[in-house]
Amino acid sequence: MQLVSSAYQAGAEIPMLFTCEGENISPELSWRDAPRETESFVLTLRDPDAPKVGGFTHWVVYNIPASVGHIEQNVPNETTVPGLGLQGKNDSGKIGYMGPCPPRGTHRYFARLFALDAELNLQPGVSHEDVLRAMEGHIIDRTELMGTYTRKAEKAA
Repeated sequence: MQLVSSAYQAGAEIPMLFTCEGENISPELSWRDAPRETESFVLTLRDPDAPKVGGFTHWVVYNIPASVGHIEQNVPNETTVPGLGLQGKNDSGKIGYMGPCPPRGTHRYFARLFALDAELNLQPGVSHEDVLRAMEGHIIDRTELMGTYTRKAEKAA
């Protein structure tokens, strides 16, 4: 499987539009070459460089249908997104996408896509940890796209 974005290349800086210093909207993402036996996908966006132990979860989308291979830019921050799936809580306790906003330095942001052999039996709005537990034993493939971000306000200071 391969995960790509029209917004940024692997290893490149995530544009300000998608961060706390911009419009804080989710970027477009698409993927291909999923296993034939895929029943659903899970997408997460995490910052392992955050000061929070274990990193910071910025976005969790789950029960994405196997027929979907694309997420449009600016997904609404709602628990259920028609045609896409369910969204969980980010680590700020809110539903949906929360853009990069590192307190200092350059942080890495890993968008990870998991192909599962099942749909997850979870309600909308659960945590990243709940999704991880439910995925155990069901992951048949995974891929990731890493982007970076450094706050511009920090550079100007």
